[in-house]
Amino acid sequence: MPELSRSQLLVYAVIAVAVIVIGVRWIRSSSPGPSGGTELSFAADSAHEAEGTRDVVVHVAGEVQHPGVYRLPAGSRVTDAVRRAGGFATRANRDAINLAARLSDGQQVVVPGGGVATAASAAGGQTGPISLGSATPEQLDEVEGIGPVTAQKIIEFRDQHGGLSSIDQLDEVDGIGPATMETLRSALQP
Repeated sequence: MPELSRSQLLVYAVIAVAVIVIGVRWIRSSSPGPSGGTELSFAADSAHEAEGTRDVVVHVAGEVQHPGVYRLPAGSRVTDAVRRAGGFATRANRDAINLAARLSDGQQVVVPGGGVATAASAAGGQTGPISLGSATPEQLDEVEGIGPVTAQKIIEFRDQHGGLSSIDQLDEVDGIGPATMETLRSALQP
């Protein structure tokens, strides 16, 4: 093999740098931007489902840097969704959400704000709906119509099914009937 001249080495180095720069730009263009970057349309969902992939589509809202709708690989966890949405915002209450919960298709992940649990929420005086994706058995037990046994059944159901994407799924939990479902709709969110 003939030796390369200095000018030939310089040309090859410039080409290598150009390829690297183009590759980095391409990778960055597929990352979430300030508006959520990878927000999805229904047409994209249909095309992706036709390919037979097993991704999940989740809506990340609340105290994250870039709220939006994101597609993640099947088996992803809440922590992956938060990371994809740019991470926690400054006011996020990181301990109020179960980062280890598996995501399910169509789920909404709501990162609550406040930074620190207030005395009212710690004492069960929660204002607003409780997130099924992050609720503890104690929080669920405080909801009218749910006792400690049913709260534990909901947690087990959530863990077995990789999360809850709808309040309607609670109808499948033993001990929750149609009358209780109506009460729960105002007290809980997916």
